[in-house]
Amino acid sequence: MKTTLDIADHLLKSAKAAARREGTTLREIVERSLRAELKDRRIKKTFQLRDASVEGQGVRTEAARLSWEQLRDLSYGTGER
Repeated sequence: MKTTLDIADHLLKSAKAAARREGTTLREIVERSLRAELKDRRIKKTFQLRDASVEGQGVRTEAARLSWEQLRDLSYGTGER
């Protein structure tokens, strides 16, 4: 597929020089660069949840049977125990 790109003069000159040095084409340089950039973007989007574990013995005995609302109130100090 053909397309038109506006590329900064100094960048285009560098890419052409690299193509000559490597004995390849400007097209190959551009395609290789695009592939690498797109691969990097895919890798960076991988999300990994950080480990936010805390020390302790788990749920307190008095909190084990509480509802979510009661636990929330207990956590924020807005409710009764």
